[in-house]
This record gives sequence, structure tokens and C-alpha cells, in this order.
Amino acid sequence: MPMTKTERVQAALRGEPVDRVPVSAWGHNYLKEWSAEGLAEAMVDFQRKYDWDFMKVNPRASYFVEDWGARWEPSGKPNVGPTFVDTPIKSSRDWRILEPLNPEKGVLGEHLRALELIRDALRGEVPFIQTVFSPLSIAKYLVGKREDVIRAHMREDPDQLSYALSVIALTFADYSRRCIDRGASGIFFATTGWASSDALDEDDYVRFGKRFDLEVLDAVRDIGWFHVLHNCGADIFFELATFYPVQAVNWSVHSRGNPSLKDAQGITDRALMGGVDEKTTLRSGTPEQVAQEARDALRQTRGIRFLLTPGCSIPTDTPESNLRALRATVE
Repeated sequence: MPMTKTERVQAALRGEPVDRVPVSAWGHNYLKEWSAEGLAEAMVDFQRKYDWDFMKVNPRASYFVEDWGARWEPSGKPNVGPTFVDTPIKSSRDWRILEPLNPEKGVLGEHLRALELIRDALRGEVPFIQTVFSPLSIAKYLVGKREDVIRAHMREDPDQLSYALSVIALTFADYSRRCIDRGASGIFFATTGWASSDALDEDDYVRFGKRFDLEVLDAVRDIGWFHVLHNCGADIFFELATFYPVQAVNWSVHSRGNPSLKDAQGITDRALMGGVDEKTTLRSGTPEQVAQEARDALRQTRGIRFLLTPGCSIPTDTPESNLRALRATVE
């Protein structure tokens, strides 16, 4: 008898037998994601089109900084993300202006409303998880995605930056709990390239990253059942990340210096999510190449404690035929 989607995902996370490996993909809708209703509609339409085993909600790319006064504007183009306009953070001293937010208000409240709409539309048939960015990632977006500014503030005024990171962590610990209250099965916790030797040395990541990451993740450790750590980039701190209280780890196996799926199974007991390259194979390969890459992922993991997905958000111009090939591989 076929499993339900929830049964299938839960069994895969526990390393138990599944009727087939769960599969999913996710990406932005840059035109619709500017309202709760538009975001929910885009996510539910994408889910229904491909019948994924779970939904990773892709909120708009600036939702987590707008309530602190950072201004991002929509591009008005389907394949182009929002444009940075301005921020109240002009120097390291300005981090002190940040105060904890009420997640029920403003843009955060709008995204909680989107989760309610998604929950009601899915009717308990599809587990969904909300994207929550790490405090260090949010700090980067507050200054226009400029890693150089954040690294300079680490050196020049680490106490001010640490204060801001603590405020951000407090806000998103609260927000994450409310996501679970709205029906999410967990959070998709994204580090956006910071947990990588390309961005920081490991000691700096422990000081400015891990400490605050855990404040958010610990807030939902005992609620929800599907928390995912997403590590972007190359040369990621994979071993460090596997100590986080999550059920699965998602990363690009095709980026430089990152472990393969087979190697990762020897490093962590977390479920693995990934296997298909969203930047190359899914975007510009043939359906046959997508299927081949997916089959290789299934071979490496033997389908055990594994969910077949891209390594990150798919480009908005990913061909439908390639997404259907990804979906068909597990059948």
C-alpha cells in the first residue's frame, strides 16, 4: 500500500524503509511573492503542478529585513530578484538601533498569513517547511548582501555586530516557533554561504555564526519534526553543521570541496537532501541528464535516509521538462 507523503518523508528522515524516495524542488516567483495571497498561490500552484512529496516554502528574498527598515524593491521581471535600495545600517554603530520585532506584525506577519493560506490549501496532505535565514545571513541582507561590510564590522566593532545578531536571533527564534504554530512541519534554516571557508575561517563562524544559529534552532528543537540545515556554497563546514539540531542537511554536492552523498553518509546520521545540480543540470541539461544525475544520487545513498532534491533553489527559468524528469525518477 502506498505511503502518504507525510509517512514517506517521516520514514526517510528516520532511515526507515520507504515505498519510494521522497522528491521535491523549490524556487522563487519574483512576481507573485510580494503579498501573502500571491506567495501562497505561487507555492500551492507549483506543488500541484509537480506533486512533490513536501513543500519548501520560498518566501520573498528580502522578507526578513524589511521590518527593520531595509528597503528592497521588486524588479518587475520574472527572472530577476528584488533590488536593494537603502538600509538604516550606515556604520557599525548603527547596529544598536535594532530591536526585537513582533513576528505577528509587518512583513513577518504577512508571511505567517501566507503559511496559514498554504496550510489550508494543502489540507494536511503535504508537509511544508518555512525558510528561515541564519542571523548572520540576515545581517548581510540588512546591508545590501555585502559580505565585505559584515567582515569589516567583525574586525572593527565585533560587540556591536554581536548585539545585532543577538536581536536577530531572538526575533527569529520567536518567528520560527510561530511558523510551527501555523502548521509548518519545520524550518529550512539557510546559512547563505557563511558556513564556508570561502567566507570565514571556522573560528569566526563559531563566534559570529554557530552561536546565534543555535539560538534559533534550539527554539524549535522540541517542536516540529522536519528541520533542515541548508548550507550554500563551496568548501562548506559540513562537519560543524551536522551538530545542529535538525533532521536533514541540504547542500550542493557539485560545488567545490563539498562532500559527495556517499561520503556524507559516513560523516553524519542526519538525512541527506540533494543530489541534482540546480545551476547546471536542472537549468540547462536535458531530461535524460537530470534523470541520470538523480539515479546516481539514488545509487550513492541506496535510497536510505535520503530525499532527492536540488542543492538549492532552482532558477526561475528551469525547464518544466527537467522538473518532470526529476519527479519521474523516483517512480
